[in-house]
Amino acid sequence: MFDYKAAFQSSVDRVRDEGRYRVFADLKRVRGRFPCAVRRRPDGTEQDVVVWCSNDYLGMGQHPVVLDAMQAAIDEAGAGAGGTRNISGTTRWAVDLEAELASWHRKQAALLFTSGYVANEATLTTLQRILPGLIVFSDSLNHASMIAGIRNGGCERHIFAHNDLEHLEALLRAAPADAPKLIAFESVYSMDGDIADLAGTIALAKRYGALTYLDEVHAVGLYGETGAGVAEHDGVLDQIDIIECTLGKAIGVMGGYIAADAVIIDAVRSWASGFIFTTSLPPALTAGALASVRHLKAAADLRVRHQERAAALKARFAEAGIPVLPSVSHIVPVHVGDPVHCKMISDMLLDEFGIYVQPINYPTVPKGTERLRFTPSPDHDDGMMDALVTAMDKLWAHCNVARMPRAA
Repeated sequence: MFDYKAAFQSSVDRVRDEGRYRVFADLKRVRGRFPCAVRRRPDGTEQDVVVWCSNDYLGMGQHPVVLDAMQAAIDEAGAGAGGTRNISGTTRWAVDLEAELASWHRKQAALLFTSGYVANEATLTTLQRILPGLIVFSDSLNHASMIAGIRNGGCERHIFAHNDLEHLEALLRAAPADAPKLIAFESVYSMDGDIADLAGTIALAKRYGALTYLDEVHAVGLYGETGAGVAEHDGVLDQIDIIECTLGKAIGVMGGYIAADAVIIDAVRSWASGFIFTTSLPPALTAGALASVRHLKAAADLRVRHQERAAALKARFAEAGIPVLPSVSHIVPVHVGDPVHCKMISDMLLDEFGIYVQPINYPTVPKGTERLRFTPSPDHDDGMMDALVTAMDKLWAHCNVARMPRAA
């Protein structure tokens, strides 16, 4: 008889042997204290910690305007949405939020999903059903959700080297001129902090008759005059065919969405299983997201502060000889290069210094490029940065991890 339990245990053991087994920290976010939280240790005692790896980039998950909107929606409508959108789960807040998101991205329409992952997976799979013979061109560092959606669609696909427009053009040139094509890429790549050449990619799409599909999950709320993302910052919002984003990062709540021409949204809405057969987001979440988006559209000062904090942390790491990787965005990745050392430093930061940052290991990043990924927010003050850099400096020496030349 097959030993099922042993097979599962073996799979976990392999992860442990590679030094990338994860133990989730038991954290409680405390209203009004972001980015601080309370950790419950394995022995049951509590520890105050500073969170340095949250994707709630601007602290909007704790903002009064969001919390008040969510509480009001619960008081007015209750907890659940009532079902799928096709049956009984279309609420007023969902309709208003989709209209707000479409306007934000200067598109005709938008469509909500239960997460950014589902938005990518469902949309990219469905596009291949709607467009027979579609050829997909995907950046090599695209999100796992994009890869899943492209694979699940079953159409021809080509992977181009990361941010390499020459390679992309060579692949486009070799494809049949009359075949439908889609270029799928991201704006901000969250593990390295680099940003795609949107204008260059759009130019290639126009030259070879391809649609553009842009994932802005690590950029929405953070870039552009109103926070609509890198496409707004670069002045090309009207030239991207389909924009995919999340409500779970800078917007601070949960969910995902796409924005595009009305006919594209209508087609995806009508065909995407990941939309049709999923209970819709509850009123509290859509009301909170709506309040967050409306606030962020006018919060240019918050975006300025966010960028300043990221630049300050990069400079402080460089001054201490901590190997911060090149990043032109708000992402601050620090190279470790070994999964065991990466987890060790992460564990010691938490246990000894009350600093929470998760190790980033394979398969999220290639083996040998393991790193700690810091995401400073507008609320990380100078004192927090001083404590972090001091702790990292001590641990780099203690763990004998390679440094970079100290900044002059």
